[in-house]
Amino acid sequence: MSSERKKIPFEPRQKKKKTPPAEYPENSAYNSQNASLSTIPEAVSKRMIKRMIALSGIPTALGVSSFFAFYWIVSHQWFKVPTPAVVLVTMGFFGLGVLGLSYGILSASWDEEIKGSFLGLKEFQINFKRMISAWKSAREESPRNYE
Repeated sequence: MSSERKKIPFEPRQKKKKTPPAEYPENSAYNSQNASLSTIPEAVSKRMIKRMIALSGIPTALGVSSFFAFYWIVSHQWFKVPTPAVVLVTMGFFGLGVLGLSYGILSASWDEEIKGSFLGLKEFQINFKRMISAWKSAREESPRNYE
């Protein structure tokens, strides 16, 4: 038996040695003090997950069940359902599920002590503004490669 094993086709030929990460400067955003600030508190993450499950799970389940409902209607020949209608209804529910993921995150209160409202409209407005301002500040700080 050979000591060298057979390589799989997508395996790299040489393993690159990992270099240890350079120490971050004291005023960097990556120091240990800011590391705890960048993590999502457990209470907030649970709140986000609950909203994401409700706002994404229900439309996704409706999308799957509508596909089976259309199949049941057509197989029993109750009436003819156009194929584009099946696609539009099913994909519409799946699209609502994707939007529900985003809204579930943004409509949850990001403050540990404050639960927020049932619909989360006020929290959505606050968190959306925070997200836009973070994008703007990150865009201003990043070097521009296209100039």
